[in-house]
Amino acid sequence: MSSNFTSIVRRISLALSSLRTGIVLVILLGIAASAGTLIMQRPLTDPEMIRQSYSPATLRWFDAFGLTDVFHSRWFVALLGLAGLNMVLASLDRFPQAWRYIARPYRQSDPAFLGTLKLQKQIPIESEEQGIDAAERAFRSIGLKPQQVGSGRHRSLFAERHPCARLAAYVVHASLLLVFAGGITDAVWGYRGYIALSPNQQSNMIEAQGAPKALPFTLRCEGAGQENYADGSPRRWWSKLAVIEGGRVVARKEIAVNEPLVYRGVRFFQSGYGSTGEPGALRLEATLKSGFGAQEIVLHPNETVQLDADATVQLERFVPDFIIEGNQIESRSDQPNNPGIQLLVDSKNSGKTVVWLFPRFPNFAHADQSPYSFKFRDLQMGYFTGLQVAYEPGQWAVWTGFGFAALGLGMAFYFVHLRVWAVPTNDDRGQMLLWVGASASKNREEVEGRFSQLTEKIERNLAGDLDTRDGELAASMVTT
Repeated sequence: MSSNFTSIVRRISLALSSLRTGIVLVILLGIAASAGTLIMQRPLTDPEMIRQSYSPATLRWFDAFGLTDVFHSRWFVALLGLAGLNMVLASLDRFPQAWRYIARPYRQSDPAFLGTLKLQKQIPIESEEQGIDAAERAFRSIGLKPQQVGSGRHRSLFAERHPCARLAAYVVHASLLLVFAGGITDAVWGYRGYIALSPNQQSNMIEAQGAPKALPFTLRCEGAGQENYADGSPRRWWSKLAVIEGGRVVARKEIAVNEPLVYRGVRFFQSGYGSTGEPGALRLEATLKSGFGAQEIVLHPNETVQLDADATVQLERFVPDFIIEGNQIESRSDQPNNPGIQLLVDSKNSGKTVVWLFPRFPNFAHADQSPYSFKFRDLQMGYFTGLQVAYEPGQWAVWTGFGFAALGLGMAFYFVHLRVWAVPTNDDRGQMLLWVGASASKNREEVEGRFSQLTEKIERNLAGDLDTRDGELAASMVTT
């Protein structure tokens, strides 16, 4: 039983660590990410727009499979986890061998090793010391730091450059693991939402993933606006926001598109601006029907204004684009194209009376029991600022992963692991030679050119040594 269980675990481990499994998982992640890009995602897309774009049956199917919130769905988190596990197991299987190759380089060569390298050359020398000295100077001239291996008459040289290039693939693997870890963290503990605030309105509730969610602090809108181009099209939206915590303002910032407010890891992005369809302030002139006591008043929603000691008025209803359909009063839009204003006047003498005003038709009048008549002077519509809210605690891991990815790709594309050996040896006829060989992780044509330069420098160094000795011999003969 134990052996069967061990066998099953091993087969599962081999399957999860295989390259084929990794490729399949990466393809599935690509398909999932494409779905999350092409299908409208909640809560970033207006719910009404989603309902208009998809049929009810299609939308139910999308919601059931998490396709309207792909990056927070359980199956997407599972894909990220499996892909990460595949990379970990594959790296654990292959990394020890790569690390041994770097940590324990083959410095001491032997005759069997000499014939295995594709880049090699044999250069005649007079003595081991002459060959080692010429090779060492040539190595240093091209930026290599040679190490002498062995001693006495069995010395050789070894040098290498950029051994870290062998680890480029593992650096990229680490970067992907960080990105996956950040994605899983955001999916499990993070959220995205939306909040709309009017000036001087505050709230700690947002709409996140189709449900209300409480923030650990309160956000207040202290002002918002829209700047337009000369043709009237929007150029810039802005909002002045304040964060309230513990009963006091702890942060303030004016935000715009791509200039978010960030507090305790929660980011607020400017995403919209528009009319609420309700009046922000309504200015009227109230006059007693007896012809005396004209006064200007300003009405706000849910506010009662005192006209005199016996009468008050309040805004009962506002219809921005008035129309009558059947017996019902409706509004064709949220824009004040044909506003209808319903006032409620409360007088001790005449009781409560409804008064209708139509700014587009100032001469309209109907019989009422109100002691006052009203004239429309000005209207300021209420507006809201729309804010996207994002809490993504895994972003530090994602951005760190991108940094590691850049590092790994730079190591892979711009660094070559080069190893060079120089070994004095003898041929079959007993002639002394300097065997020079090299190996490289990639870019063979470029390395061949550098290897030719190295061997030419060694030959020039040897020729220079011979010329120096010939000159010293000639000088001694002249002196004698």
